[in-house]
Amino acid sequence: MASLFGAYPFLNKLFADSAYQGPLFADALVKTHPDLSVEIVKRSDRAKGFVVLPKRWIVERTIAWINRCRRLAKDWENLNRRALAFLRLASIRLMLRKLCNPG
Repeated sequence: MASLFGAYPFLNKLFADSAYQGPLFADALVKTHPDLSVEIVKRSDRAKGFVVLPKRWIVERTIAWINRCRRLAKDWENLNRRALAFLRLASIRLMLRKLCNPG
């Protein structure tokens, strides 16, 4: 997270799964990023079956779109910087498709 918020200092809110609601995560986050606000997206206790959680569908859909790139889904890279480069290429491809085909 340090490199993420170092590269994008304008980010001020983090959406997290309910697994990150404990004191260990909160204390570590306050030490590293005191100005960052965290919103825990929880599932309702009254909900039965599948329920769309707010903001979570954005992450799930993005991961599904990126996994359509065969290189990211089937091949494993030896170096993190190579994997990050291919992830960026997949993201660029996705954004170009959305910009060129707005409909």
